[in-house]
Amino acid sequence: MIYLDNCATTKPDKEVVKVMMKALTDDFANPSSLHSFGLKVEKEIDIARKSAADLIGANADEIYFTSGGTESNNIAVHGAILKNKRMGKKIITSKIEHASIYDQFKHYRDLGYDVCYLDVDEFGRVDIDKFKRELNDDTILVSLIYVHNELGTINNVKEIFEIVKSKNKNILCHVDGVQAVGKIPVNVRDLGCDTLSFSSHKIYGPKGMGALYKKRDLNIESLVIGGGQEKGLRSGTENVPGILGFGKACELTNRDLEKRLVHAKEIKKYLLERLDKNLDDYKINTPENSTNFIISLSILDIRAEVLLHYLEGDDIYISTASACTSNGTHKSNTLEKIGLSDKYSEGTIRICTSKDTTREDIDIFVEKLVKYVNEIRKIMR
Repeated sequence: MIYLDNCATTKPDKEVVKVMMKALTDDFANPSSLHSFGLKVEKEIDIARKSAADLIGANADEIYFTSGGTESNNIAVHGAILKNKRMGKKIITSKIEHASIYDQFKHYRDLGYDVCYLDVDEFGRVDIDKFKRELNDDTILVSLIYVHNELGTINNVKEIFEIVKSKNKNILCHVDGVQAVGKIPVNVRDLGCDTLSFSSHKIYGPKGMGALYKKRDLNIESLVIGGGQEKGLRSGTENVPGILGFGKACELTNRDLEKRLVHAKEIKKYLLERLDKNLDDYKINTPENSTNFIISLSILDIRAEVLLHYLEGDDIYISTASACTSNGTHKSNTLEKIGLSDKYSEGTIRICTSKDTTREDIDIFVEKLVKYVNEIRKIMR
């Protein structure tokens, strides 16, 4: 099997699975229990929390475990708007955010908030000059994706947040960091954000786990009330196997990040070279300033979903767009907003490599890709 859909999810690391199995079979106590068994599990959660914090340059008491990036984004956005609602009614994001941000802003627009969806350029980058014109005294929240889930584009959120805080330090800044953590170095202190979301299953951890970084002196309301877990921000009995698996994934990512980044750069370079030599009539939508793990590739005169099914017949797995909706078959809003023509958008696939992707994988993938593109073009043309 050649798995190139690692933006949708990654294969859990063997060490992660081992930790989770131990939690399920041996360390099964409720961490809220008063006895020593519960206290032992609580201490293991503390270690996982520190590992998550270390990965993004935070303090352990600024990390809150959630069910994933979507919940983390919801807690952050909802909490920020409730906190600052007396300051104003304007909230700012971009036109190509993940649905867990984009749809929240639509919800608040329906409630009467002044929602600004910023335009992006052909590579998905926010225009900073346009952003400056939109930022005003009524602004209460700015939320932006750090690494784009379809394009791999890295937004300059640090510069944008510096502009925000120079305008009014009380405007809250949220980062959707789900596709950034593990794919580029991330440090919340350097970014200057108030909140940042990240997810376990994007960094070789279990699904159904994520975390929210919340700046220590920031108080926001919870979405889930009752029980008081996670210092009241996210009540509910802790998912101990998930948390410990996530913590191990964070530890391994932090330890091996530089090696993974070098490997991804080499694989991306090799992939682009192989495409250049073997494929014609295509377009790369991913800019140079991007994570090396993601390539958005538009191929002329094919249907991407047809190509996907051809490839899966050879146990090669890619995606056509973001896989974070229920089935991933919707027309990509991102490709429309970056101005990609229909003749290219219909043939757009997303290739997401991992720490385990090899040159041999790329050789086989490109060979099969070219073969099936030619077959599809004979029909389409």
